Amino acid sequence: MTITIETQTDQPLLELKDLRTHFHTFAGVVKAVNGVSFKIGAGEIMGLVGESGGGKSVVGFSILGLIESPGKIEGGEILFDGEDLAKASDERLREIRGRDISMVFQDPMTSLNPLHTVGDQMDEVLRLHSNLDADARKQACIKMLESVGISQAEERLKAYPHQFSGGMRQRVVIAIAMLAQPRLIIADEPTTALDVTIQSQILKLMRQQIADNGASMILVTHDLAVVSEMADHITVLYCGQVVEQGKTRDIIESPSHPYTRGLIDSIPDPTDRMARLNQIPGNVPDIRNLPKGCNFRARCPRAQDLCAEQEPTLKPQHNSLVSACHFPLQPGEK
Repeated sequence: MTITIETQTDQPLLELKDLRTHFHTFAGVVKAVNGVSFKIGAGEIMGLVGESGGGKSVVGFSILGLIESPGKIEGGEILFDGEDLAKASDERLREIRGRDISMVFQDPMTSLNPLHTVGDQMDEVLRLHSNLDADARKQACIKMLESVGISQAEERLKAYPHQFSGGMRQRVVIAIAMLAQPRLIIADEPTTALDVTIQSQILKLMRQQIADNGASMILVTHDLAVVSEMADHITVLYCGQVVEQGKTRDIIESPSHPYTRGLIDSIPDPTDRMARLNQIPGNVPDIRNLPKGCNFRARCPRAQDLCAEQEPTLKPQHNSLVSACHFPLQPGEK
């Protein structure tokens, strides 16, 4: 059964329906994304949360049509403004990437070509996705760099990526992602490699850019503290499946799934530098050989016999939440 939370609009900008992206390896089939469904409305920010290996990044690459062999989208729909991108041609996907959907990567050097100036790389986006002449493209690039807090923007267009600091490179990546005024931005761990002060600046910048341009965003991260500052609603993934969805405030204040509770309890207390860090016990199971029943049961403090026999399905819980748990947490319960 597929359940997704309602967004602020009846016409979502993006809707995933039972998306399944698998990787066929010599060691077995890796079901990296296994039945993921969610909706995002225009102007909304959704946090896609979970531990490393949970399938978050694969969801983003699936949306953009960037899954390479041995990976394959095995089924489901990726409806972007009503068009199923899972069935779109390579040519159509190239039209959409950069113009309608952009991606911000964790490591800015993954996105930036070290052999070309920042100006050349920004200009390429506008040459592909606009009808502006050369002078108008240059002015647009300058304005965008200024909007992300890069001073002496005209001079910096002539600089190469290695001539920028890590924080400034990430600002450049955000500027490039926003340049063609895309309707959806997929930000994959955009601040993980940055120090705390720069993280805060980048998150504030991204939130402002989203608001100014009326875009939507999928914020892919393992960090619920980051999501709590940015997102309107949250989808939590575990072993390639949705285990909980809901409005950000409802999830942060009173989650219904024990895994989400564990992620929240793992957030460090910034006011107590000596506090012991909490962590979820155990390890994520081998995604090539998942256990019968609930994938989280070996790590779950609430697991009972039923959890070893029957896989839980998404069901409505308190407030806006839906979760896949046989024994969900009740409001205020920890």
